[in-house]
Amino acid sequence: MTSPTTEPTTQLEKKDRCGDLPHRPRVLLGKMGLDGHDRGVKLIARALRDSGIHVIYSGLWQTPRSLAISARDEDVDMIACSMMSNSHLVLVPRLMQELQNVGRPTLFVDVGGIIPQEDIQHLLDCGVRGIYHTGTSMLDIVEAVRSATVPYTSLQNESDSSLAILARNISLVEEGEQVDAPHKRPKTVIGLTGSPGAGKSTLTSAMASEMVRSGKKVAIIAYDPKSPISNGALLGDRLRVDFNTVDENVFYRSLARVGEDYSTLPEILDLIGGAGFDEVFVETVGAGQNDVAIRDVVDTTVVVLVPGMGDSVQMDKAGILEIADTFIVNKSDYDGESALVRELLDIASGRVILETIATQGKGITELLEHLYPPLA
Repeated sequence: MTSPTTEPTTQLEKKDRCGDLPHRPRVLLGKMGLDGHDRGVKLIARALRDSGIHVIYSGLWQTPRSLAISARDEDVDMIACSMMSNSHLVLVPRLMQELQNVGRPTLFVDVGGIIPQEDIQHLLDCGVRGIYHTGTSMLDIVEAVRSATVPYTSLQNESDSSLAILARNISLVEEGEQVDAPHKRPKTVIGLTGSPGAGKSTLTSAMASEMVRSGKKVAIIAYDPKSPISNGALLGDRLRVDFNTVDENVFYRSLARVGEDYSTLPEILDLIGGAGFDEVFVETVGAGQNDVAIRDVVDTTVVVLVPGMGDSVQMDKAGILEIADTFIVNKSDYDGESALVRELLDIASGRVILETIATQGKGITELLEHLYPPLA
C-alpha cells in the first residue's frame, strides 16, 4: 500500500463518508511475511479512521493463517494486506487458501506493495479483488473499502466454521438484529479496566497465551474508543496477541464505543458461551475515575494501575477504584511501585493486590492462579 497524500486526508477528516452504508465498514490491515516497515500502513489506518471506517490493525510479521483467523473473528468486510519482501506470489495464494480453511472463502482481499506488472494477473486469478500500486490515492482506498461493505446476512448456510458464524452473529447483535443461535452464559467473565496506557491489552494477551499453554481456550472482547466526530475507530488491541502461536484457541473480537455502552455485551457473552467458550476476558476502553459500568456486566472486575498515576488524594476519590475485586500493579518495574502498593493497601480493605510486568510475563501465573484457583 502507499502512504496517503495530505490533501485527501484533510478532506476525509471533515466528513463521515460512511453514513450511507448498510453498516459501519470494517477493514483488516495486515503486513504479511518479513516486512518490518509499518509507518505507511499506520498513516493509512489513521486516515481510514478519520473517514469513518473501523480499522483493525493486526501488526507486522503476520502469516497467511493468522491474517485469515483475524479477518474471520473480526468479521471484517475486507482484508487490505501489503508486503515489501517480494513474496506476494507465495503468501497471497496461501492467504486465499487459509480463508477457505477458516470458513470465509468469499471475503474480499486487496493487495498492496511493489507488485510487478507481470504478477498482477496471477494474483487476480487466485481471487484477489484489487491491487494497490504506488501512487494510489487515499480516496481510492476509502472507496475500495466502501465498495466491499455489503449488508450483514446470517452465515449459517454459508460456512462450516462455528467461529465464523459466531463472529457474524456478534455483528448482527451489534446492529440490533435478533440472532437464532445457542445462548449460554460463560463460566467466568473477567473485566479488565484502568487508565489508558496501563497495559491492559498486553496483560490480557499474556493471560490468554498462558491459558492456551495450559490447554484452555479463551475469548476476548476488547473495546476501543470510537470517534464522536467521524464514528471511525482504530482497533489495535489484537496485535498484542501472537496468533501465529495461539492459532484458533483464542477468539478475539474488537469493538468500538463512545463512552460506556455495554448494552449489547450480555447477549454477545451468551453467544460466546453458546459457542463453547467458558472463559472470557472483557477489556474496556481506557477508563477514567467515573467509568464503572463494566462491573454490572462481568463476574470479576480487575483494575489495572501503573506507578505514577497520582498522589494519595486520587486514591480517596470515589469511582473506578471502588469497583475492583482485584488490583493489578502493572509495569511494576517502574519507579513509584512501592508507593503505589502502599497507597492501595490503605484502600483495598482486604482485596488482593498483585504485581505484574506483562511485557515480560512476570506475575502472570500468579494472577491466573488467583483468578482461576483450579489452575493452581
